[in-house]
Amino acid sequence: MKSLLRPVLVLFAALTIVTGVVYPVVVTAVGQAVFPHQANGSLIEKNGKVVGSELLGQQFDAPGYFWGRLSATTPNPYDPLASSGSNLGPTNPALADEVKGRLNALHEADPANTAQAPVDLVTSSGSGLDPDITPAAAAYQAARVAKARGLSREQVDGLIDQHTSARQLGVLGEPRVNVLELNLAVDELKPLH
Repeated sequence: MKSLLRPVLVLFAALTIVTGVVYPVVVTAVGQAVFPHQANGSLIEKNGKVVGSELLGQQFDAPGYFWGRLSATTPNPYDPLASSGSNLGPTNPALADEVKGRLNALHEADPANTAQAPVDLVTSSGSGLDPDITPAAAAYQAARVAKARGLSREQVDGLIDQHTSARQLGVLGEPRVNVLELNLAVDELKPLH
């Protein structure tokens, strides 16, 4: 029995060191050397202060800001510790109520906008943390943001164009606009009072 126990313990210790110490240290070092921005959470700084991450949505509900997708995390919106989809199916009355509530909020913020709201503005993403909206969702909100900021529609449309990311490798995903980055650009152009 002792002859079998010693190799098992040596192998256990060796694998623990390799997979629990060496591998994490090597992966962390390579990540920091090759992709430091991504390895540190893709953080966005403004005036030397971290204001968010490119990867996580944030709550914006003032008329002078672009709004992101609904968050499915409760009780705190965009809480990465509570990330999950709402799991509400298309026939679930709770989903219909959620969509109606968001449509009402969009209409209250911009009563003159009679266009149909893009679906990504009235539904949550699979993770409930999506930081991006479609260019159509940004364009839907452009007049409201321009009016609240005292900017021309052309200025706001220009910012949307500047902050629209194309498909990855030209074929993967859809064009998208990072809400936090767009709102920071709008703040730089003309801060809210």
